[in-house]
Amino acid sequence: MAVRRPAKGSPEGASNLAGDDRLLVEAAKKDPSRFAELYELNFARVYAYIARRVGDRDVAQDLTSDVFHKALASIQSFEWRGVPFAGWLLRIASNMIVDRAKRSGREVSGCDDVPEPSTQPNLEELDQCGRLFGLVQALPPDQRRVIAMRFAEEKKYS
Repeated sequence: MAVRRPAKGSPEGASNLAGDDRLLVEAAKKDPSRFAELYELNFARVYAYIARRVGDRDVAQDLTSDVFHKALASIQSFEWRGVPFAGWLLRIASNMIVDRAKRSGREVSGCDDVPEPSTQPNLEELDQCGRLFGLVQALPPDQRRVIAMRFAEEKKYS
């Protein structure tokens, strides 16, 4: 089932997204195979959130996978509290980032602004990062590699 999002700034935007989230979550609670739709809608946002905080692509990929694994395993206990489903996912991500930093005994590289669990991440900024991530993923492999080398690996022009 494809979920169509209302135009930005649309008055019904927030309530429709919450309604869409609610329908998808309820479907996933009844049939875990429906969780794939929630994954597709939220992957880029969660990955962007984690990648900006850990600064390591492999770690970001592992943590993103762990977030969705935990979310799927815990979907039955998810309760609506006035926060979008993505907020719940980002809270899981935030906790995993902090746990990882504690386990490794060092600061999370590249980020001094790991949010406390009580703070809300900027969802608009994360959406923008997610869209950028999606656009880069749509590039041909050679162009993706150039972008990765230049920005992720911080290589200089020759």
